[in-house]
Amino acid sequence: MRTMFLQAPSFDGFDGGAGSRYQAKREIASFWYPTWLAQPAALVKDSKLIDAPPHRTSLAAVTAQAKNFDLVVMHTSTPSFKSDVATAKALKDANPALKIGFIGAKVAVQAQESLEGALPVDFAARNEFDFTIKDVADGMDWSAIKGLSYRNSSGVIVHNPDRAVLENMDLLPFVTPVYKRDLEIEKYFIGYLKHPYISMYTGRGCKSRCTFCLWPQTVGGHRYRTRSVEHVIEEIVWSKANFPQVKEFFFDDDTFTDDLPRAEAIAKELGKLGITWSCNAKANVPRETLKVLRDNGLRLLLVGYESGNQQILHNIKKGMLIDVARRFTKDCHELGITIHGTFIMGLPGETKQTIEETIKFATEINPHTIQVSLAAPYPGTFLFDQARKNGWLDDANAELVDEHGVQIAPLHYPHLSHTEIFTSVEDFYKRFYFRAGKIASIVGEMVASPTMMKRRLREGVEFFHFLRERREAVN
Repeated sequence: MRTMFLQAPSFDGFDGGAGSRYQAKREIASFWYPTWLAQPAALVKDSKLIDAPPHRTSLAAVTAQAKNFDLVVMHTSTPSFKSDVATAKALKDANPALKIGFIGAKVAVQAQESLEGALPVDFAARNEFDFTIKDVADGMDWSAIKGLSYRNSSGVIVHNPDRAVLENMDLLPFVTPVYKRDLEIEKYFIGYLKHPYISMYTGRGCKSRCTFCLWPQTVGGHRYRTRSVEHVIEEIVWSKANFPQVKEFFFDDDTFTDDLPRAEAIAKELGKLGITWSCNAKANVPRETLKVLRDNGLRLLLVGYESGNQQILHNIKKGMLIDVARRFTKDCHELGITIHGTFIMGLPGETKQTIEETIKFATEINPHTIQVSLAAPYPGTFLFDQARKNGWLDDANAELVDEHGVQIAPLHYPHLSHTEIFTSVEDFYKRFYFRAGKIASIVGEMVASPTMMKRRLREGVEFFHFLRERREAVN
């Protein structure tokens, strides 16, 4: 089947791509690669990937191409679902013979509800959907495709048996040739990564049990299944030759450092290639491993600290001790490894006091940059079920973003309101960044590089605009 893979147009500046962990409009303009769409696209010969948001592709431009395809596979999410259904309807109106399928965490765990709420959509591919989509595109009878939920000829929704999880990750083709064929990589921008960058996965799954984390609980699972070192390096070599402008590679595995010997082995090969790279890490990597990674091109670690309160970390099953995180961060500072730290406001157990503890913790350990998010109970996560059971989440906030795609505070507690949690984000950012030492650091970075000066000034304008929008939302 002539197949289009689509990340649909949505809210202006909305980073909802099939690679974004939490779909929302960011503090500064950011776009992750649509890796979860690019992977099945790499399996389907002569397919086309359209990532509308970063390329500013309009709905009219997308629907104009509908007649050229037999099948459209769309990534959807809880925040973008209504908009994605509207896009599916427009595509179907333009080409009534078109078959449309949804993929993503939402339909992985809510296939029945999603299809009931999306009449233009013919099927949903659940869980790990790569080869499910390939079977559909190859024309296999839908009744025989594992992992597929679909409407039969009578309009009845049928759920086929689950597809077995993929064990040999080397069976997946490289995603970077799809990037090369269909995407403008300069359109993808993350504030803490060098530009242009490329992100990819070297494995799926995460052994941690964080109650809020989306992918391991919906698609990836809790076993870290990895590509071989040779397979990863082969793709890096190909990418280096085909994207000479790329300044940094980012490994977007949930926790790249879950397998320390493998991480070191990959690092040593990257060192031979002279690659600058970054990855997601847990705040418990031993100093000796950090040194090996640093000596072989590691520039930055993206670290989910989440909270500075130990009880909250226990509540969310983070499996992390504050003192261990402090020591890890000190090691990174001493070794010259940059840290982008992420924190979450409004997790179970949050109080005004724990918010204060987390802000003080962040300023104490002092990562280079931070991201402060609001606790987001996505369907399929333990946090979602917990919030429903305890009355912390009501239907009015279940879509997780407002009408502009900006993240809201969906949770509330008897002792802590939506508004108090929401406003804590701005307070956190101001107290972290508006310190003499941090300002001096940023200014020094700008003075040392004209490119960085231009970039930080743009980000500053966007950041202050973001804060103003948030204040207007509260008022």
